[in-house]
Amino acid sequence: MQNAAAKPGAAPVMGYMIYNRAPFALIVKSNSPVKTLKDLEGRTLGSPAGGAALRMFPLMAARNGVDASKVKWTNMAPNLQEQMMLKDHVEGSAVFSVTSYMNLVAQGVDPDKDIRWFHYGDHGVDLYGNGVLVSRQFLKDKPQAVAGLVRAINRALRDTVADPDAAIAALMKREPLLNQALEKRRLLYTLRTVMLTPEVAANGMGDVNDARMARAIAQVKEAFELASAPAAGEVFDRRFLPPPAERKIAAP
Repeated sequence: MQNAAAKPGAAPVMGYMIYNRAPFALIVKSNSPVKTLKDLEGRTLGSPAGGAALRMFPLMAARNGVDASKVKWTNMAPNLQEQMMLKDHVEGSAVFSVTSYMNLVAQGVDPDKDIRWFHYGDHGVDLYGNGVLVSRQFLKDKPQAVAGLVRAINRALRDTVADPDAAIAALMKREPLLNQALEKRRLLYTLRTVMLTPEVAANGMGDVNDARMARAIAQVKEAFELASAPAAGEVFDRRFLPPPAERKIAAP
């Protein structure tokens, strides 16, 4: 987004939204005295230096009456976030939820019972998440290829939701060293928490709500202190989305 602000029209454009919610979250142990965001004041949390969840924290704090200056941060490698919290080196951690969930499972922790989650999307941070980006030059030179890619991704996601077991079986053929049970659990968690939202049920996979996208851009501008920011239409291009009937999807 910084590049888009500095050079309008130069940054890649998104043509298909996969994560309808950004998977940012704060995690603490379920027995932690931190039961609300306000309880974070005076605590020490962990994050990789410059992590997106860390950068967005002051914005979430401001929207929930939390004094961000009273929260201390310890920087650590991404693969140490859960371990540092579980061993009480920090009292919580700012994480990428779909990664952290399975990291906790792999360490013998039940993330649904042993961990308290504060998802940014539930606390005023209205961001979208991962999507399909394409360069503007490629979009100009190969529009049919972009349209074909978007159709293929849409079909693959619909098939995955309809039959998660078949999707995981296809994954294991390509990556046989993965843990099949863990990857299925990761997939179902991702579908449930960041993909199959009420907005997706109403509008179909892949699209965005223009007003929400504008709010999300404004929040990123605020959090990263950008001098300017692109319009929603400069960030997301829905010209190549399949018809709504082909994008309608329901949770399994």
